[in-house]
Amino acid sequence: MIELTDSVAKTMKEFEKLPGVGKKSAERIVYHLLKTTPDEAFALADAIRSMKENVRYCKHCFNLSEEEVCDICRDERRDRSILCVVEQPRDLIALEQTGCYRGLYHVLLGRVSPLDGVGSDQLTIDALVKRVKTGDFKELVMATNPTVEGDGTALAITNRLDGAAIKITRLARGVTTGSSLEFANKEMLSDAISGRQQF
Repeated sequence: MIELTDSVAKTMKEFEKLPGVGKKSAERIVYHLLKTTPDEAFALADAIRSMKENVRYCKHCFNLSEEEVCDICRDERRDRSILCVVEQPRDLIALEQTGCYRGLYHVLLGRVSPLDGVGSDQLTIDALVKRVKTGDFKELVMATNPTVEGDGTALAITNRLDGAAIKITRLARGVTTGSSLEFANKEMLSDAISGRQQF
């Protein structure tokens, strides 16, 4: 059996730690990097180093930023009466790409998941509650993922804001355009029926 060099084996082990990257994928990535020029490989290393050194969480919303306050929070054109709660920065990006939402955000940096040992104290829920109670928001949009954990997280936040003078809404759910009712699960159909709109 041929032994890998220490450097190659170590690099493969580091790539295997990434989500969705198994042993075979790690091997392919490492062998690809070995074939690239030193400049190309070091550009990747430099980009990772720069990201780790420069990216932080916005002090208001916990979105990713290279400044103390992110671009969205600094944008005076945003509707400052609406606050949308998302689990992760990637959820914020997905909503922004629709071009339909122009309010502010709050990123929880996760979701309540007792089975994974994640409680509400490990998220940015305290900062959210303080932000709502000291701000001038009229509506709080719950955009947590439509999962048991996402709904549980939204419920925990709603309970913490009990009595606050703010309208709390959630994203509409239901049957997607172009799909067939026979293939929709009962949760999807239940959400579609309860969230029906005027035709």
